[in-house]
Parts: sequence; structure tokens; C-alpha cells
Amino acid sequence: MQKDPSLNVLGAPLRPCSTDPMTGYFRTGACDTCAEDAGSHTVCAVMTAEFLAYSKYVGNDLSTPRPEFGFPGLKPGDSWCLCAARFLQAHDEGCAPQVNLEATHQRALEIVPFEVLERYDSAGD
Repeated sequence: MQKDPSLNVLGAPLRPCSTDPMTGYFRTGACDTCAEDAGSHTVCAVMTAEFLAYSKYVGNDLSTPRPEFGFPGLKPGDSWCLCAARFLQAHDEGCAPQVNLEATHQRALEIVPFEVLERYDSAGD
């Protein structure tokens, strides 16, 4: 698997998203991606209780620990490389989490318009 260039949605080098918990398609802490990443795990999202409840409701439980997979379970405040389509779905439902634009891979723009990502920019607080 060859990684796509590590560039963020701002056109700059991709910043790390989270190493605690370790995230990313490649589990390197960055939202890097490649052609094999069918889910496009490219949006560096900052978890909220509302989003975690929503994600569980729609069938992707990110809050329950799964030690057999080395997954600690996410809690509010954790950053995670989220699938771009799930982020857009949460936006459409009114419960999208904040986003770290510097750590969101440019491939997210194939699914989520920049203007939508920008509305949730965690640096804008």
C-alpha cells in the first residue's frame, strides 16, 4: 500500500491527529490514506458525547473498549481519524464533531466540501 501525499486540507504538510489513542488507517497517529482505504479515514475529528452517541446509534460504536483489538474506546475530547462520509452524515444530522483542519487529509475534500469542514474548525474557538 502506497500512502497518498501527506497534505492537509489547507495544502500544508499533514499534522498528527492523535497518538493517545493511536489513530489513522495506518495506526501512525496521522490521518494518512491510500487507495485501499475505502472508508477514507481522513477527517481528524475531536470527539463529543453527542457525536459518540450518534455514531453508536448508527452502528459504529466508538466508545466501547475492544481490548481484543487494542482499542481503548473513545471519550469526549479524544481526537480520531474519522471516515469522511460519517463526518458528512453527522453534519447533515446536526451532530458533527469539531475538526482539526491541519490534521485532516486533503482526500477528505473528495467527500466533504471545505466550507463544511471549516465550520467545525477546532482552532476557531
